[in-house]
Amino acid sequence: MAEFGFNEHHQNEAINYMRFARSKRAIRLKTIDSCFEDLKDSRLVDETFTVDEVRDMLDGLQLVVRGEVETELINTAHTNVLLLRQLFSQAEKFYLRLQTDISELENRELLEQVAEFEKTEFKNPNKTNQQISKPKLSPLNEGGVSELLNKEISRLQEEKDKLKGRLRTLETQAMGALDEKTKAERALKNLQKVQGEQKEITSLEDTVAALQEDYQKSLSVNAASQRDLQDNLVSAKHDLLRVQEQLALAEKELDRKFQQTSAYRNMKEILTKKNEQIKDIRKRLSKYESDE
Repeated sequence: MAEFGFNEHHQNEAINYMRFARSKRAIRLKTIDSCFEDLKDSRLVDETFTVDEVRDMLDGLQLVVRGEVETELINTAHTNVLLLRQLFSQAEKFYLRLQTDISELENRELLEQVAEFEKTEFKNPNKTNQQISKPKLSPLNEGGVSELLNKEISRLQEEKDKLKGRLRTLETQAMGALDEKTKAERALKNLQKVQGEQKEITSLEDTVAALQEDYQKSLSVNAASQRDLQDNLVSAKHDLLRVQEQLALAEKELDRKFQQTSAYRNMKEILTKKNEQIKDIRKRLSKYESDE
């Protein structure tokens, strides 16, 4: 059976199936033979028969034989479907998708080869009676299936490695984004602090303006009241200067922190390059003007 592409395991399976089919066929043939024997025993008791009697016996025998043959054909078709179901179920466990070619079932050359194989295999009665051990479902080692499984495993491994690399890249990007977010939050807090101090300065300025207005109104008051107002005004100015100094320090600190950010460094680098380009252009223009 090498011409069918069968290995030893496939050949044993084919022999098992043909043994099963031969036993079913033998049983059905015996049933048909018994139909004829029953007809002989029950109807062929007279020496002469009329044409109608012969026709009646043949019609009855035809119905019986037709029923037996039809039953056998139906049972064979259903048996083949169950066999295909087993093959497909086993193939799906190894992620294989089998396909059948119905046209090959009527290939006379292949059918003759199968008949010759059956004749050879079952020619020896002793060989026919030998029991072939029932195969167990085990991992297939044929080159085609093994190669497909190895390719699938390799593809999945490569995809797994790619996903791991992408995950590491995303983790790095996430950590960088988290650092930038932390820096931005700190800068925002400092800005809010500066804005709060700015509001405080504005409030103090309003207070100073109110004091000055009161001072202008109280010029006509006695000297003691004027000294008190003057002291309050000086104190307010001192507070204003102190807050302004704190604001200047906060602005310097905010400017220093902003200069440490990547955006400032990028901007500074761009400005440096632009300045160098402008200097180079100026040198070229000066050289050109001197040549002129």
